[in-house]
Amino acid sequence: MDLIEKLRLNKLYDIYGELLTEKQKTYYEYYYLKDYSLSEISEILKVSRNAVHMQLKNVISHLENYESKLLILDKKERLRKVVNKINKQELSLEEIVEEIEKV
Repeated sequence: MDLIEKLRLNKLYDIYGELLTEKQKTYYEYYYLKDYSLSEISEILKVSRNAVHMQLKNVISHLENYESKLLILDKKERLRKVVNKINKQELSLEEIVEEIEKV
């Protein structure tokens, strides 16, 4: 997994993490936030390495599913682009309104 993917997952977790179960949050935080290996997590939680792997796949699936339905991260990133254009004075007032309405 590359850095860009990991950053995206962390953004999704920031947005949708509270929708996960405590167990799902634990697995995610150990692996993605505390940078533990699958083996280390399996030892801590007393489960198989494969169980850790499956739980992490499940958590990612949930986060991606929430985003596909709610599009909060997508909207947030599109708004950030509009704000950047405003800061650079690249948009007229009418264009700003149009861009915001698209989001």
